[in-house]
Amino acid sequence: MKSLVKSSVLAAALLAGHAAHAQSLGPGSDGPMDITADELEVQNKACVSVWKGKAEALQGQARLRADVIRAFFQTKPGASAGTGTGACGDLIRIEAEGSVYYVTSKDQRVRGDNGVYDAGNETVTLTGDVVAVQGQNVLRGTRMVFNTNTGEGRMVGNATGVNAKSRPRGVFYPSKKQQSASK
Repeated sequence: MKSLVKSSVLAAALLAGHAAHAQSLGPGSDGPMDITADELEVQNKACVSVWKGKAEALQGQARLRADVIRAFFQTKPGASAGTGTGACGDLIRIEAEGSVYYVTSKDQRVRGDNGVYDAGNETVTLTGDVVAVQGQNVLRGTRMVFNTNTGEGRMVGNATGVNAKSRPRGVFYPSKKQQSASK
């Protein structure tokens, strides 16, 4: 989930009068972000946009889906809390709740129960029943944190020790190139 804030204007911000900027949803994406849901609630004074009901954010080849997506924006310096519209700036974080699903153009798919994107750190944290898939390779755990800029990450479980359930688990298949080269 690359930066969800660089310089395309978030649809919710336009509707709410926020002056927010969206960063890229996927690696290398800097085009417009398209967000849709069954319902949109905008809390101008709190600088929050809440997309409810099969919410989906698309940018380039990247896609984020969840039951609810909340976008939190900075309050502009010097803006009065009573002014409402125009008092909000850049995205701080996005929270995705319920049936979170993220896909990139690089055949990468991650799902979990909940997710948080931290724009400042460019990190995504997925929790619950987390499953990450790339091609045939599958990684499971209960908490996954990864940096959308560097691609580095960590998967943890809620148990430790041999034969304990809920430990991180991965199933990895050799690439076809390696198989052909070894023959």
